[in-house]
Amino acid sequence: MLRDTQEEWRVSATATPFTGKKTSVRSDEVVMPDGTTAVRDYQVHPGSVAVLALDEAGRVLVLRQYRHPVRHKLWEIPAGLLDVPGENPLHAAQRELYEEAHVKAEEWRVLTDLYTSPGGSDEAVRIFLARGVSEAEGERFAVAEEEADMEVARVPLAEVVAGVLAGDLHNNCLVVGVLALQAALAADGGLDALRPAEAAWPARPFTP
Repeated sequence: MLRDTQEEWRVSATATPFTGKKTSVRSDEVVMPDGTTAVRDYQVHPGSVAVLALDEAGRVLVLRQYRHPVRHKLWEIPAGLLDVPGENPLHAAQRELYEEAHVKAEEWRVLTDLYTSPGGSDEAVRIFLARGVSEAEGERFAVAEEEADMEVARVPLAEVVAGVLAGDLHNNCLVVGVLALQAALAADGGLDALRPAEAAWPARPFTP
C-alpha cells in the first residue's frame, strides 16, 4: 500500500522575510543528500478545514466567491482556517459550515486529508463529509468583504463531478472533495467505511 512518510532534512539557516495577518513566508537553506544546500521559500500556514455537505437529495452545498489572486469567482465548498494552534478540526469545520451557509449537520466523517501545494506551502487541509444537514437556528453570521457577495447553492453531485472533469470548476477542496466522495460511494463499505470525524491528523495534531 502506498503511504506518505514523515521526513525532515536538515536546515542550515532560516529567515522569515514576510509576516502577514494569518500566514508568513519562510526561507530555508536545506541540506541536500549530496551535502550541498538549496534555498526553499514557502508559505507558512496554520492549516484549514473544508466541508462537503451532502443533503438527502444527493446535492452538494456550494458557495460562489471572488478570489482575487486568480481573478475569478470560484464555486467552492465551505472552508476556513484553523483559528488557533491545536484547534479541533471538527469544531472548526462546524463553525465554517454555520458561518458561511447557516447550516448544521448531524453526521460527520473525514473524507480526505491533503497538502494544497507542498512545493510552496505547508498548508494542510482536512475535508469533512457532513450529512443530515439542516438550517441552523438563530441569526445568520455577519459577513464582510468577499463573503458579503457570496452565493449559496445546492447542486446534484453528478453535476458537480461533471463540471470538475470538464475543467469548469477549479477550487482544490471542491475538486478533491467531490471526486473523493464519488470514489467512496463506489468503494466497499461505502460512506460508512470513511474515517470517524475525530480521526487523528498528524499534519495538524489536536486534542479531541
